[in-house]
Amino acid sequence: MSEQIYNVLFLCTGNSARSILAESILNHEFGDRFKGYSAGSFPKGQVHPVAIDVLNQLGHDTSYFRSKSWDEFSGSNAPKLDFVFTVCDNASQETCPIWIGHPMTAHWGIPDPAAVDGSAAELYAAFQSAYRMMRARISLFASLPLSALDAMSLKNQLTNIGTRAYPDEQTI
Repeated sequence: MSEQIYNVLFLCTGNSARSILAESILNHEFGDRFKGYSAGSFPKGQVHPVAIDVLNQLGHDTSYFRSKSWDEFSGSNAPKLDFVFTVCDNASQETCPIWIGHPMTAHWGIPDPAAVDGSAAELYAAFQSAYRMMRARISLFASLPLSALDAMSLKNQLTNIGTRAYPDEQTI
């Protein structure tokens, strides 16, 4: 008997950096149990090129990425979502659509690497840091015994994942 595949949507305002990193990490590392998606409340229309570069350097398939609106996930043709995570502070403050099926939600804010105003090396370092923080949170999420937790315990675990601080001393 095969294990359930959980659908997870990562939301950010622009859907160009953090939510794209999260979608890619989930699909690349845990695609046997999860299907990751990403979207934005006000999509920028293109994925940040440094996000694509960092993911490519780490062996991720970036051929399918595009910046898209969260409206694609709120209609009747959208996949049934099990989890929705906001990964930037702006999206957590916005009024989200009503998600079909009432997925479990949590906020996992990560500093915006695209907002770094510095050299190319500093910009890449910010994206690598965001990648590491997101990967740590997603790894914790993927390790949860989802089917064994009641709704309240699961909600507490998901919230706690988003409030943890992660030292940024590892290399990718």
